[in-house]
Amino acid sequence: MAVIRFKALEQVFDRKPLHVTPPSDKTSDYYAINVFDRAKMQKYLARDAYNHVVDAMEKGTPIDRRKADSVAAGMKAWATERGVTHYTHWFQPLTGGTAEKHDAFMHPTSNGVVVETFSGSALAQQEPDASSFPSGGIRNTFEARGYTAWDPTSPAFIIDNTLSIPTIFISYTGEALDHKAPLLKALNAVDKAATEVCQFFDKNVTRVNANLGWEQEYFLIDEALYYARPDLVLTGRTLMGHASPKDQQLDDHYFGSIPERVMAFMHDLEAEAYKLGIPVKTRHNEVAPNQYELAPVFEECNLAVDHNVLLMDLMTKVSRHHGFRVLFHEKPFKGINGSGKHNNWSLSTDTGVILHSPGKNPKSNLQFLTFVVNTVKTVFDHQDLLRASITSASNAHRLGANEAPPAILSCFLGSEVSAMLNQLEEQVTNKKMTPDEKTALKLNIGKIPEILLDNTDRNRTSPFAFTGNRFEFRAVGGTCNPAIPMTILNAALAKQLIEFKSEVDALIEKDVKKDEAIFQVLREYIIASKAIRFEGDNYSDDWVKEAAKRGLTNITDVPEALSAYLSDKSKKLFFDLGIFSEVELEGRVEVMFEQYTLKIQIEARVLGDLAMNHVVPTAVKYQNRLMENVLGLKEICGEEYKTLAGNRIELIKEISGHVTAIKNGVNEMVEARKMANRIDDEKEKSKAYSKIIAPFLDKIRYHIDKLELIVDHEIWPLPKYRELLFSS
Repeated sequence: MAVIRFKALEQVFDRKPLHVTPPSDKTSDYYAINVFDRAKMQKYLARDAYNHVVDAMEKGTPIDRRKADSVAAGMKAWATERGVTHYTHWFQPLTGGTAEKHDAFMHPTSNGVVVETFSGSALAQQEPDASSFPSGGIRNTFEARGYTAWDPTSPAFIIDNTLSIPTIFISYTGEALDHKAPLLKALNAVDKAATEVCQFFDKNVTRVNANLGWEQEYFLIDEALYYARPDLVLTGRTLMGHASPKDQQLDDHYFGSIPERVMAFMHDLEAEAYKLGIPVKTRHNEVAPNQYELAPVFEECNLAVDHNVLLMDLMTKVSRHHGFRVLFHEKPFKGINGSGKHNNWSLSTDTGVILHSPGKNPKSNLQFLTFVVNTVKTVFDHQDLLRASITSASNAHRLGANEAPPAILSCFLGSEVSAMLNQLEEQVTNKKMTPDEKTALKLNIGKIPEILLDNTDRNRTSPFAFTGNRFEFRAVGGTCNPAIPMTILNAALAKQLIEFKSEVDALIEKDVKKDEAIFQVLREYIIASKAIRFEGDNYSDDWVKEAAKRGLTNITDVPEALSAYLSDKSKKLFFDLGIFSEVELEGRVEVMFEQYTLKIQIEARVLGDLAMNHVVPTAVKYQNRLMENVLGLKEICGEEYKTLAGNRIELIKEISGHVTAIKNGVNEMVEARKMANRIDDEKEKSKAYSKIIAPFLDKIRYHIDKLELIVDHEIWPLPKYRELLFSS
């Protein structure tokens, strides 16, 4: 292994940066060239077919099969002109990645001639084998059939020579087996609920879109070093490794000059992203060494989710061309910052208004406060479910560390908005307001500055922060499919807005004026949800104590956090809005428990293998070398060797202690794993892995990391942190 390690280092320092030339110097010349967007639909589709697809995109009307044939013909004509030979339904199963099965346009005829065909039925629906995708017991393995169905709201795109069609994925009996189907339901729910609330303020609003701008953090590791670390290859993180003497403590990497080789990767990645219509806007060095971030312009939520999971796949492919491997794991290196995927989320109307942005007058600002207060109330009421939406085996390493929001959910609003909410709480009473009270309140509401989006404080410790014209869900992890938290957030807000409208309407029916009714309900929500608002340091121990006093939950155990999906409150939310059926929900959560167990199980197996087959033999080899040295001194120097070799004797004993602890730890971990594996119930098994197995990983690692500081560097079998983090 030592030879492999040094060969890897040689490859790192011999590698030259690649320079890639995009199709044109102007991004606008080739942007979305590989996307069947509206401009291309207008060119390749008949007018009625084009209008039919646009109606499906904007109004959710179903696609007529006869029109689908026309759309498929136009899509094939465009694709084949670009050299495409195959097509696939591209979907997002519960594996955490994407899936695709390619079929050729080629179809042989009876007279031996080959023709290229692509029908409306092939566009609209396919039947991939669903037997090996996670379902949580929704269907048996022998029930292999599943269906993918075209999502016209997300445009088809070309990767290499394949036309990729975004789709939902459902079982033979109709249950959702993916992340897109529930997201679309949640987006429809929040559209309907928010539009009805907007009618209080503007009768011209007929549609509300959820928008998302994600920020993707990631690490770039030299490919040669990556393959010399089996833990990175198999788990995405380092299961051992002592801290480098220098890492991020000088803050010199953050926003620093981008290394030439990394810039070449970014240049190539952006060119490929632009071809796919992914509006990547920002790139920079992040806090940790070899850590970077990219972020796009805001898009409609469903499209933004598709673009994120597509880009993650693209990053993996492009990085290999530059001799890198990209790490999305939330905490690949102990002791330095991990990677998040901050979800910047907002709502906007078809009249061009951002509902989470202050307006120009009291009426528009009352609408702004209505959506801010309802959002805060949503986070308060569904804090456990929102936590569950971002909980995973990998994100558990990050949440609560010094660079990530803790497992306590809280909202940061900034001084301007907080002051306004406090004023609403103080001024509005449950009795009928006097004209002077209404006038004073409206005048104060009208003072909310339009430039709030520029001067709002940014609390980077807050899990859910208002940032001027949107909320930033900062606790989302780097590996997470953003469809998961976006489904929960939009569904929960939809439920809240339905309740808000119902309460306001009830007051109006009692002859309370509309604005006064809105004020009264908002005041009740402000008081009820005040505990979730926090403007201070979310990392501090004082906040943990304060949050407990406020009655906020602080759940760090993954299986326990995931259990929030199955609470009565969560079930009512999902079932009332039709996001999940009971079968879908239970199956999905079963998959979550199983995936947690499997990830900890894999990490335990990898650590045991590395400890017993790499670390322990190396430590014993070095120990033997020390013993030979001590015996040699004894032979030459006699009893004086005890003084001369005292430090080496102490090292021998220290190595023995660590080796014994490692071997005992691995043996105990293996036996504990055998016991846990006998548990049939997935939830109970995941609890056993969380409470019993996972702690062994840290205990064993402690002794391995201590040995790394003792054993001769030349024979240590694995690349160290200082090599992994400073090789770009």
